[in-house]
Amino acid sequence: MVKKSLHNPEDFNEIVQRISGLKQNSLRKWGKMDVCQMMRHCSYVLLIPQRKLQLTPINILFRWIGIVTKLEMQIFNNGIPRNMPTFQKLIVNFECDFNSEKANLLKTLEDYKVTFKTGNLPLQHVLFGQMKEKDWGFLEYKHLDHHLKQFST
Repeated sequence: MVKKSLHNPEDFNEIVQRISGLKQNSLRKWGKMDVCQMMRHCSYVLLIPQRKLQLTPINILFRWIGIVTKLEMQIFNNGIPRNMPTFQKLIVNFECDFNSEKANLLKTLEDYKVTFKTGNLPLQHVLFGQMKEKDWGFLEYKHLDHHLKQFST
């Protein structure tokens, strides 16, 4: 089974095209965020492996749940369940500008690619534990794919 990854140029370009196809009036299929808020949220998540946003440490129980979730996603290549809770720092519940957020998400995605290509991805994630390059590429792809499906792209 082929697993998609932001580290694969074809998969990366697919994500860029899907983001580029978002419209200001794109309607969500689930969740609370509008399309603009979703793009800001995705930008925040991409800042984590770039070490530009740091998440608060969590208790051991939630960390184990995160590690098991990472393994389960990798083994079964499944997506992220709808309406999953997220870190407080990653919640976007305020108004934002669609065009600015789209441009920012595309730039943050390019910055992520530089971080990967220069070998600067972190070895740990607050929720998912130990991380290898392949883990980052897979999980970041899955996260973006999840939210782009939320808005039918």
